[in-house]
Amino acid sequence: MTDLNQLKVYRPSLDYIDDGKEHGVLSKFEPGTRILPKGYQVSDKFKPLDCDIVFEKDVPIKLRDGVTIYADVFRPNTNEKVPVIMAWSPYGKSAGTAPRYENIFGIIGLKNNIVSGLEKFEGPDPAYWCQQGYAICNPDERGIAHSEGDASMIGTQEGRDSYDVIEWLAAQSWCTGKVAMSGTSYLAFSQWFIAAEQPPHLAAINPTEGLSDGYRDMAMRGGIPDEDFVRRIQANHVNVDDNQHEDVTAEMKKYPLINHPVWQDKIVKFDQIQVPTYLVASYGNTLHTNGTFRAWRQMGSKQKWLRIHNSQEWPDYYDAMNTEDRKRFFDYFLKDVQNGWEETPKVRYAMLDMAGGDETNIAGDEFPPSYVDYQKFHLDGVTRELRDQVTKKDVSVTYTPEMGPGKASFIKQFSQRTEMIGYPKVHLNVQAKDADDMELFVVMQKLDQYGNQLSEFVVPNHGAMMHDFTDNGGTVMKYKGPDGRLRVSVRHLDEAQSTDAIPVHSFDRVEKLSPNEVVPVDIVLMPMGMVFNPGEQLRLVISAKNEAGSIVPWSVAYESKNKGRQVIHCGGEYDSYLQVPVKLG
Repeated sequence: MTDLNQLKVYRPSLDYIDDGKEHGVLSKFEPGTRILPKGYQVSDKFKPLDCDIVFEKDVPIKLRDGVTIYADVFRPNTNEKVPVIMAWSPYGKSAGTAPRYENIFGIIGLKNNIVSGLEKFEGPDPAYWCQQGYAICNPDERGIAHSEGDASMIGTQEGRDSYDVIEWLAAQSWCTGKVAMSGTSYLAFSQWFIAAEQPPHLAAINPTEGLSDGYRDMAMRGGIPDEDFVRRIQANHVNVDDNQHEDVTAEMKKYPLINHPVWQDKIVKFDQIQVPTYLVASYGNTLHTNGTFRAWRQMGSKQKWLRIHNSQEWPDYYDAMNTEDRKRFFDYFLKDVQNGWEETPKVRYAMLDMAGGDETNIAGDEFPPSYVDYQKFHLDGVTRELRDQVTKKDVSVTYTPEMGPGKASFIKQFSQRTEMIGYPKVHLNVQAKDADDMELFVVMQKLDQYGNQLSEFVVPNHGAMMHDFTDNGGTVMKYKGPDGRLRVSVRHLDEAQSTDAIPVHSFDRVEKLSPNEVVPVDIVLMPMGMVFNPGEQLRLVISAKNEAGSIVPWSVAYESKNKGRQVIHCGGEYDSYLQVPVKLG
């Protein structure tokens, strides 16, 4: 059996700057224990502590293969045993005060003083949790900062290493033996890999928006590579001078199909997750939404809750009311507090109207709710309308990426209030006139009664700079509607995983197009919850270009490889349609 580490591609790590600034105020290697007194501030930008905290810095933890990693532990100054919440990521355990992360809060409109700066970037704040009777553990995982070993990115290596840390924490004299996990983005999707390893003392997890399939959600969404964003994530890893780091961008080139062991290792084994889970999601995070909802559908946990919000993950995660909600979940499962958490609706979802009238925390029986039915809106190539019935004759629509708009759109206007909640998809019959492949970029837009496109900021900053960032990108900061993409040569569906509502591509083969060949393709769009009022319109845009733009403002958007005329066949024997989840009644 081949060692997976021999198949991974590694690159040398960058020099680690241990100056107590670049990677955070407390990033210098200084093992020891001290008391952070009430009123302590890590710097004047951050919130002062409301209680004394015991700070154990750079604590060595030996993993099963002999590698030693280092963790910071923050715990209440008490003789009573406490449960612990761990935050697992490669971004550096002191990165809450790193300049590159301080600036991110400023860009999106959050103030640094909503947290203490002791938290890991995107993780739980020790200032709050220690006051509530919890410890916080922030490890530097294998190959990060001063921790030994070569760093892997996403997969079972992180899961097994974290298993060892969880069991080490549970055995500490100050710990009750119960460990939980929390955090957003990388700190969310790492929880799925860790929970799948089933550490005996992991009592609950709280993932807030994270991918769950390294191939489908990050590297090759729709079979289309997004190297720049992956490169950005890798650049945030805080590496050790003498060690190596997995180079996922190189693996994308070397192993372009999903059936390689390197990619199989980056897909969560959801059926092995049995731990109580409080999952938080949103509709508009291009990187995380599909993976988070996949986790909800597939995880084996019998005790699981889902909350879908209308914001961006960081404002939602650090919101005071949402933090209290999270505390109720942890109190119930880690402290046995009978606070009624078990009566919390299994699903709480949001409905967006894109005009300031969003509804949130709507109780549902599941997602999508049982009171949803799927309806098809058929593409009409003559009128460019979305019709309730398929047209009798095939009329094709042709566009070219090299000239004109390079896209084709279809519109439906609503005469009565219509609510859509669930999984939309597009089924198209397409043809490439001058090439053997094509890339399709699809987005559902909401238009007002006058035909103006509606969008919605999901961050507090609505200023001029944020408009600049999000006009043609920054999709995690401004929601413009569900989108999806597909390279047509990897259109083959995985029959075992696909459903009528959610097509799943196998990505295990390449099937180039023959001259004048018409092929059916299914494109999954991000799940949605949206209201259309009378007079408002739905616009479906099918494009040869990446209409959504970059995921984050400082990332370069993928540029399509399309060339020549592209054809969408509509009607007759070629029924192309948008399928949407419509609330009944």
